[in-house]
Amino acid sequence: MEEELKCPVCGSLFKDPILLPCSHNVCLACVRNITVQTPEGETPVQSRASGSSDYDYLDMDKMSLYSETDSGYGSYTPCQLKSPNGVRVFPPANHHRHCSLTCPLCHRSVSLDERGLRGFPRNRLLDSIVTRYQQNRRASASSSTAVKCQLCDRNPVEATVMCEQCDVYYCNACQQRCHPSRGPLAKHRLVPPPPPPPAPNRAAAGGAASGAGGPPPPATPRKPATCVDHEAEHFSMYCYSCKAPVCMKCLEEGKHAKHDVKTLPMMWKQHKCQISQALNGVSDKAKDAKEFLVQLKNMLQQIQENGVEFEACLVAQCDSLIEALTRQKAKLLTKVTKEKEYKLKVVRDQISHCTMKLRQTTGMMEFCLEVLKENDPSGFLQISDALIKRVISSQDQWVKGALEPKVGPEFDLTLNTDSLLQTILQLDFCQGKVESGPSVPPAPLLQLETCCTRNNSATLAWRATAAPVSPIEGYILELDDGNGGQYREVYVGKETVCTVDGLHFNSSYNARVKAYNAVGVGPYSKTVVLKTSDVAWFSFDPSTAHRDIVLTNENQTVSCSSYDDRVVLGTAAFSKGIHYWEIRIDRYDNHPDPAFGVARINTMKDMMLGKDDKAWAMYVDNNRSWFMHNNSHTNRAEGGIIKGSTIGVLLDLTKRTLTFYINKKQHGPTSFDNLDGVFVPAVSLNRNVQATLLTGLELPKTTQP
Repeated sequence: MEEELKCPVCGSLFKDPILLPCSHNVCLACVRNITVQTPEGETPVQSRASGSSDYDYLDMDKMSLYSETDSGYGSYTPCQLKSPNGVRVFPPANHHRHCSLTCPLCHRSVSLDERGLRGFPRNRLLDSIVTRYQQNRRASASSSTAVKCQLCDRNPVEATVMCEQCDVYYCNACQQRCHPSRGPLAKHRLVPPPPPPPAPNRAAAGGAASGAGGPPPPATPRKPATCVDHEAEHFSMYCYSCKAPVCMKCLEEGKHAKHDVKTLPMMWKQHKCQISQALNGVSDKAKDAKEFLVQLKNMLQQIQENGVEFEACLVAQCDSLIEALTRQKAKLLTKVTKEKEYKLKVVRDQISHCTMKLRQTTGMMEFCLEVLKENDPSGFLQISDALIKRVISSQDQWVKGALEPKVGPEFDLTLNTDSLLQTILQLDFCQGKVESGPSVPPAPLLQLETCCTRNNSATLAWRATAAPVSPIEGYILELDDGNGGQYREVYVGKETVCTVDGLHFNSSYNARVKAYNAVGVGPYSKTVVLKTSDVAWFSFDPSTAHRDIVLTNENQTVSCSSYDDRVVLGTAAFSKGIHYWEIRIDRYDNHPDPAFGVARINTMKDMMLGKDDKAWAMYVDNNRSWFMHNNSHTNRAEGGIIKGSTIGVLLDLTKRTLTFYINKKQHGPTSFDNLDGVFVPAVSLNRNVQATLLTGLELPKTTQP
């Protein structure tokens, strides 16, 4: 309320307030300072009450400049002063000139008549409220022995001054530091704090101040208000046209004689009722404003907490991206290392193999040259036939491609990071939240009654939970690696059913799906866990088999229409775990040597299994067997096969080894080790052999070290 009780000119509490025609109030002393003189005969600026238009300070400045250059009179002198509130203050007017003043708040001007400032009524009500307010403040201040400084951080000391404009008590140190008497604060008025009351009255004053409902200080009795035009008459009526109280003489002989008037008590009660009703609405607004302030203060705390939480979330998200990129970097480096080691191994094996064949061929050539030097025809003819066969056989070893490198020095690996880098550079916040209009699709619902696994394949089905504003354009199905690792996309399209083949056996996969439309990608569905078969059930694959291969018995039995060896692969692919299957010999004529083992999907199909570097096999006849990889024969073992025999293949990718069995017994040592990658079962045979594939078998109980 204190702001309502301060003069707009001096900034202090009103002292003898004058009520201007615009309903604003100014101290009597301040009114004298803002009075403006006008030359004789010049029409002064009229107030709105007289029907003239208002002038602001800019208009008055223009008028003043014109007056000073034209007639020698000025509206105000160059030595203008300013009040502490920044309102212009003018020197007192000379009595022989016409005077006018401008309201410092609304800038409305009004001229003074012959009565001067006595023509403005005293605001006795405001003066009474100011007096009562000062008494209450002094009573409140007297409850303590001394007023304390309000700016001391700890242990406030006794205040020495009080600024009337700031309404703050200062000690000497705080006043020098926070309210120096210079600059914009030089115009503020510093006064001593109110002295403490005498000792006998302190308790009473304190008691009066301490009670919430204590009686206010007694009000000073006021004299009844008198008419401005008729000082001997008291106000008794209210002029409804002029909105002002009047006396009886004003009605009888004054300008209010023909105006609409009402009794003063009736209008007093009516206006009090109107103010009370208006205050009810203002009170509700003030209550709402207080609640709003509490809400804003709580919001400050929430903003602080949410800011810290959001910063932590952002750091965690960025760290997650960096961690994922680091893991992917390690995986890519591992792939490059494997590719490098593979190329080095192939080249070293080719060097070793070519060196051995070259040494054999060179030795045979030197021996043949020595034989050609002999002059004994009978002796020459004894060995010539065998020697000719050896030379031809040696020549056949250097088949087409034998003198070509199997791998190149270049790495056929390309890493395109342009799109990912562009995405990272465009990484930014989405401003605001989409409350209505087009939105991303909701999370789809995986239909658990339809999701299933068969062998090493998984079938998943899902449906949309609700139709978004923007139609769904497709779905993205993701599976992890079967070992709790990262997810990868396995299907992108519009279908709601998908079968994923080539999974690991005896593994548990986590699957999830999300939808996308023109707005963006929606959230993931709930995760479903799918477990593949413990053992492999598979058949021969007609789509990758050589054209001479003949498959029957639902692709479980294989034979061949050619005398040359042809390769057929299985439908399953293995990259981890332990797997065992058997091949039963149904027909075995003329002692051929079929081969059994594993291979890459791109192995050669028109030659015996194991002759290239993409197959690991054992070929066996009726008496003995050999292991073969990259046309290198090793580990001859006695014991062969006949009709009805079974050849078992044990692929242990945990130990990275391959072992063979004949009739349930391990045949020879461990055939191959250091196997890594993806392998498919493979068989090569000719028309003299027919075999049947047996899968879904238990592992052999005993193995030979």
